[in-house]
Amino acid sequence: MPVSKWLLRGLFVIFGLLPLLVSNVAGAASALDDVKTRGKLIAGVRYDTAPYGYLDSSGKVVGFDIDLIRAVAKRLGVSAELVQVTAKTRIPLLQSGKVDILAAALTHTREREQAIDFSITYVVDGSRLLVKKGSGIQRIEDLNKEGKTIACIQGSVDEVNARRLAPRAKILDYQQYPQAFLAVKQGLADAMTTVVSTLDQFAKQDSSVEVVGDFLNTQPIAFGIRPNDSKWRNAINGALQDMVEDGSFKSIYAKYFTTPPAKIQVPETWPRS
Repeated sequence: MPVSKWLLRGLFVIFGLLPLLVSNVAGAASALDDVKTRGKLIAGVRYDTAPYGYLDSSGKVVGFDIDLIRAVAKRLGVSAELVQVTAKTRIPLLQSGKVDILAAALTHTREREQAIDFSITYVVDGSRLLVKKGSGIQRIEDLNKEGKTIACIQGSVDEVNARRLAPRAKILDYQQYPQAFLAVKQGLADAMTTVVSTLDQFAKQDSSVEVVGDFLNTQPIAFGIRPNDSKWRNAINGALQDMVEDGSFKSIYAKYFTTPPAKIQVPETWPRS
């Protein structure tokens, strides 16, 4: 069957454009170039996740991630602009290019690797349970019953983990941690689960609650960046490594955590989602 001349012309056009397309992909600008040109790093941060990112008594966003990303920006020779994100919005905002990086208490998981890339891990955290004192709840198995409720942040690793470990319990999804904590305090939820560093902040503020149970998982916390940008990832990792070497990372860490990084004891498991 003779090949249509229009088809042949189409093929010639397509193959003629391939070198140009490949060249464009190979020469695609890195986020590092954009940040340097702009003179500003736009970071997605949490406003509700102490000690990583939260509002202080004056309404100013502060926290470990906040200090860390500002220090990274300074080392890159640019300023830092903070954009509020939640567990639900943070990855879409990164993918859409609204932010250059996520400094948002982000757990590095296999599932998230399908959508974004990560820096090196800078904190290893782990989840436990927060309950009202005298509740009788001491472990996740105590919640795996009909009628029991667990407050989680929608779209978080902890939500997935709670559904897996306590399938008979009802999961109550919230957008922000203060809402989940209030649910426990008001008796709307039997427990709340997230990383112990965040739960400890609530327990320090309110003596009517306590943190209980073993660690339910290991959560390696890292910066989130868009995929296929090794130049940007290497610049971020290099800044973090330099901060470890000169002691500035340790100083920032000590402001927000009481447990030394090397002594955080959590099970050797890798979160899958």
